[in-house]
Amino acid sequence: MAVSALLVALIALAALWPGLLARADPNAAEPVDALLGPSGAHWFGTDQLGRDVYSRVVHGARVSLFIGVGATGIALLLGCLIGMLAATCGRLVDEILMRITDVLLSFPGLLLALLVVAMLGPSSTNATIAIGLSSAPGFARLVRGEALAIREAGYVRTAVTFGAGRARVYLRHLLPNALTPLLVLALLSVGAAIIAGSSLSYLGLGPRVPTAEWGSMLAQGKDFLTISWAMAVFPGLAITVTVIAINIVGRDLQRRFEGRHPVGRF
Repeated sequence: MAVSALLVALIALAALWPGLLARADPNAAEPVDALLGPSGAHWFGTDQLGRDVYSRVVHGARVSLFIGVGATGIALLLGCLIGMLAATCGRLVDEILMRITDVLLSFPGLLLALLVVAMLGPSSTNATIAIGLSSAPGFARLVRGEALAIREAGYVRTAVTFGAGRARVYLRHLLPNALTPLLVLALLSVGAAIIAGSSLSYLGLGPRVPTAEWGSMLAQGKDFLTISWAMAVFPGLAITVTVIAINIVGRDLQRRFEGRHPVGRF
């Protein structure tokens, strides 16, 4: 857990201040140094244009984490809104929203993201929006279930009995207590969003070249795998290590929160 948390912190540092970890310009091309292997001058070697792969991996953390965190934030916001509306606005609204959610959940998330990106056009922002929209139904389901369970809790009924208004009950009881498992799921979803973002970039539907991004670097590296293995291996390792570290931290937090009972606040 400690190692995973340290890795997550290091990746976050690379995303926020990549210049601290990599001094070289990630887009500076030196054709005479093309396809070099790992060395003291270039720790991860160079790509087909002579760009430093280590620098591009470090700077690529910003785009990949932006997509992962941004998409999760969009999904979390939409999921909270849809789930709370379904749980509190009556049976008709609940049925309509949940049937729409069921239809969306029946499609693979990446397929929905591909559809949205195809309509909006390839870019990191559009990829973030697409992944967020495709992930929102899962959050909506969870929020609805948590809100319905908490709504029947004794402390909520007591608050209503003593005259607490609907807005007070929602803001002081339903939403805060539903957020605990939701935030754990959000952390776990960041890893899935990073994979989805890298997949879109691998297909050419992510950031525009020459932006450093792990998925697009992996796509470029596969064409030179027999000549320069480092081009593909190190971006792939960056994706793998990041997702595993985030999932380990998320699973640990999930175990810590399991069995914790909601506490009402009057």
